[in-house]
This record gives sequence, structure tokens and C-alpha cells, in this order.
Amino acid sequence: MKHRLGFLLQKSDSCDYSSSQGKKEKISSSQRLSQEEVRKWADSLENLIHHDRGLAAFRAFLKSEYSEENIEFWVSCEEYKKTKSPAKLSPKARKIYDEFISVQATKEVNLDSCTREKTSHNMLEPTLSCFDEAQRKIFTLMEKDSYRRFLKSPYYLDLVSPPGAGCGPENCKRNHTHTLDCNSNIISQCA
Repeated sequence: MKHRLGFLLQKSDSCDYSSSQGKKEKISSSQRLSQEEVRKWADSLENLIHHDRGLAAFRAFLKSEYSEENIEFWVSCEEYKKTKSPAKLSPKARKIYDEFISVQATKEVNLDSCTREKTSHNMLEPTLSCFDEAQRKIFTLMEKDSYRRFLKSPYYLDLVSPPGAGCGPENCKRNHTHTLDCNSNIISQCA
């Protein structure tokens, strides 16, 4: 199975191939992701999810584990907090509640009963902070569980490895089932 995370990767000179027109592929420096940026993601979950490409990589990892509901809930809460119109608070809050908090939610997140009840009570008069406690609990859950697995996964390791490490079997240093090809795709190879 291929996972396309090419937009997250910095292509090194050793991985540049000529295109069909014979021109080298170029990426502007604003599109490149430095190894230093990627290494900062290992410092904290906060660093990871506050970086657009880090969030995308983490989301792809969670999707591969069929557990993306936690990051989707967290992102929905962040977007909800930016709501400017008081008239939009209640419908947006209801949508988040129905999708993630309700016991019949389509993407129910794992909350303890006390937090779930408090959040349900907050729905009577939604405010910008009505999901704060639930969001903190889910953040802590991700931090202690999925974030640690992400840092050990090919989704992170292949981004943080030295340039060219994924350009072929001769450069594959880790014994895992995914590596990067020179087209910035994660592929099954180094099993």
C-alpha cells in the first residue's frame, strides 16, 4: 500500500531525476521541509500539530491506524475556538458534539464519563471554551499513546532520516516495511 506524503519531504540532490522533458525537478525553498523542522516535531506533540506538514504527517499516520478521530476532534475544537459570530457557536458546537462526543457519534473519541457529562452540560449554553476539557483529555491521550508510536513509525523516521536514505535498498538503514522512494512516496520495501 502506498502512502503519499511527498509534499512533506525535502527532495535531496541525490534524489532529483530528470523529468520527461529532460529538465531537473525544482522545489522552491518555501516548499522544502528542513531536517531541523522535522526534528523539532519530536520535541513535543504541540510542535508537531502546530506545523501544517507535521499535522498532515501525524494525520496520515493516525489514518493508517484507523484512529484519526482524535486529531480530527482536536482540529475541530481549534477551528471552533476561532468562531467570531455568537450565532454560529451553537450549531458548530452541536456538530462537533454529535460527531465526536455523543455516545452515538460517528467518530466517537475516548473520553471518561465525567468529561463526557461535563461537555454535554456545556452544550446547554455553548461558549468558545465548552470543549476545552475534552480537548485537553484527547491531547493528553494522543501525547501518551499515538504520538509516541508516530515517532517510531516510518511516517516520521523516513522524514527525519538523512537525505538520500530512502533512495534505494542499498541505503535502507532501518528494518521496516515502508521506506521512501525518490519520488517522495512511502512504499513497502525494507521488510
